[in-house]
This record gives sequence, C-alpha cells and structure tokens, in this order.
Amino acid sequence: MGRHTRHSRAAAGSGWIRLRALLAGGLVLGVGGTLTLAAWTDQEVVQATFTAGTFDLVGSADGTTFSSHLAGSPAPLTFAPVSTAMLPGQTVYSAFSVKTAPGSTSALVTPTAAGTNNTGLGAYLTYQLVRVTARTSCTAAGISSGTVVVAAGSPLTTGGTEQLAVSGAGAQTVNYCFAITLPTTAPNAAQGMTLNATWTFAGTAG
Repeated sequence: MGRHTRHSRAAAGSGWIRLRALLAGGLVLGVGGTLTLAAWTDQEVVQATFTAGTFDLVGSADGTTFSSHLAGSPAPLTFAPVSTAMLPGQTVYSAFSVKTAPGSTSALVTPTAAGTNNTGLGAYLTYQLVRVTARTSCTAAGISSGTVVVAAGSPLTTGGTEQLAVSGAGAQTVNYCFAITLPTTAPNAAQGMTLNATWTFAGTAG
C-alpha cells in the first residue's frame, strides 16, 4: 500500500508538472498572440494633374493675317513709298503687328536687329522704330504720336531696349512702325546698292 501511495503521488506530481508546462505554454502563446494583433489603420490619398502652358508669338505684315515667322521664313515688309529706288533724304515706312497666339501665355516682347543689317546699303541707312496705336499712324505725319522704341537716326543694327508686356491668348495687338531713311549725306558709292535687313521681335513668356 505504501508503494502504491508513493507511485500515485509521483504520478500526481508528474501530472502537475505537465499541467504547469501546458499552462506556461498557454501563457506564452497568449502573450505572443497579443503582440501580433494588427492595429486599425486608415489613410488619405491625394492626386494632382499638371499641364505645361504654351507660348507663341505671331505677327502680321498686313494687320489681318497672323502666323508664326521663323528665321528661315521671315515676314516680308512692304514699305511706302517703295523702297526699291531710294534717294538721299527719303524715308519709307512699314508697319508690323505682333500678338500672342490663341491659347498662349502672356509675353514680354523686345525688338532686336540683325548684326548683318549694316552690310551693303545698310552701311548708309538709318532707321527709327515707333510703337503706334493704329497701323494707319505709320506715316510721316502719324509716327510722331507713337512711343519711340529705337530713336531716329539709329544704325539698322540697333535693337530696342523696351520689354513690352503683351496679354496672352491674342487679346492685345501691338503695332510697330519702321521708318527707314537714306540720309542726305549718303555718298555716290551708295548708288545701286541693296540690303536684305532683318529684325526679330523676341518674346519671353511673361
């Protein structure tokens, strides 16, 4: 009977040890399960679309038909009186209109002159560039009412210093008047000479 009692106690002790081990394991598992629970989350996502604007200057020699004129295809100016047989003391006039294209941003416009404008007859010619309200003012009588951009008597290589703000989307037309003069002091050497002069209205998106 003593042996049976000791065996029962030993078995009971062994069972208790196993129970404690299971309980301990359960506690460990319980702690591990608590640490791996995911927290509730939420988020806000934003999006934006960006599109670049366009910038384009267009010009017109007749004040009606506007288009882009690049270095290889400049707009031809027509002077009055005709500039094909100028005499000393004569001044000829031609208007050119500039604006932004539809859909274009606003612009800052500055007239510039080619360095080759002083070749041939250009060595003797002078000019004036005036910004006029209307193209009809581009005459000997009307030019005095405009805003001087290049002073009279300037070499044809002289560019303007004015940066004129021009509205976008073609909302504003700017009219320039070229006045080209063959001075009375032009020598006999100027006879029969010619010149293909070029000016550029340089625009910067404004």
